[in-house]
Amino acid sequence: MELIIWLVITIPCGLLFTGLGIYAWRLEKPMWFWSGSTVRPDQITDVKAYNRENGIMWICYSLVFWVTMFLGFRNISGAGIVLAAGCLGGIPLLAVNYNRIWKKYKR
Repeated sequence: MELIIWLVITIPCGLLFTGLGIYAWRLEKPMWFWSGSTVRPDQITDVKAYNRENGIMWICYSLVFWVTMFLGFRNISGAGIVLAAGCLGGIPLLAVNYNRIWKKYKR
């Protein structure tokens, strides 16, 4: 039963962040990062490269969920620790990485 709950948590989250990465990668206007913010095309030097890096960032974040999903088959407690560390550590890394991308491509 706990494995089913684990899969119900990790699979949708993995799909969400993978989907966000694919969406960002394919988006023709600049992808935003913060909720409610927008990035205008005239603020970015290379929208396609900017979005590609944003997409890669989100797909990399989704790997935490995919890896821990598989770890859950062997050891749910250990997978939970890895998931908590990956999510909590990953959030500041997302912000730092986005700021790096922003500085690289801003006009």
